[in-house]
Amino acid sequence: MKTIKISFLLALVTMVATSVQAQVSFGIRGGVNFSNINGKDASDDKLENKLIPGFNAGVNVEIPVADEFFVQPGLLFTTKGAKAKEGDGKTTLGYIELPINFLYKPELGTGKLLLGVGPYVAYGVTGKVSDGDNSKSIKFKKEITVLEAATNGGIYSKPFDAGANVLVGYEFSNKLSAQLNAGLGLVDIRTEVEGVSSKANYKNTTFGVSIGYRF
Repeated sequence: MKTIKISFLLALVTMVATSVQAQVSFGIRGGVNFSNINGKDASDDKLENKLIPGFNAGVNVEIPVADEFFVQPGLLFTTKGAKAKEGDGKTTLGYIELPINFLYKPELGTGKLLLGVGPYVAYGVTGKVSDGDNSKSIKFKKEITVLEAATNGGIYSKPFDAGANVLVGYEFSNKLSAQLNAGLGLVDIRTEVEGVSSKANYKNTTFGVSIGYRF
């Protein structure tokens, strides 16, 4: 966990240091997520979950690298998870996320078109599994013992997540913007049980809409 915190701190320092040396703009952004957890269960069957709504909010820095091209690192809090196909069961996960998007912003009308793609890394800080009025907190661990799994009912998740983002949107002349976002998790977030092999594989996927403003 110390390594992740240091990485986020270094990312923030880099963003600030870079802003001193280049013509950059700062932005805030927030919106609605619709997320799911895809993959396979322990029986190697495809997971069948439903989308769950959530939100994302944070800040970013836009650094010009060429005419109409920018690098946009950011830092945000985002919720992910899934709802069971049957019943009221759902899993909610909250992450501190660091996306680094590469943007193409050609002029279109009085504003600019936004086209972006890039990687993200994230660290889980909160989560719960609920079923109706009953809920239990998720513990974040990469690996656990069989005893730990039995003690907490297997309510665990790996803290680290990473994947790829895609976005398309429009920035108006008044610096307000709206965009569609999609994120594809590439890391198995299922906590491993020591000495137990499994075919299960869980990955986050999200899409949503957000609005932002540049200063």
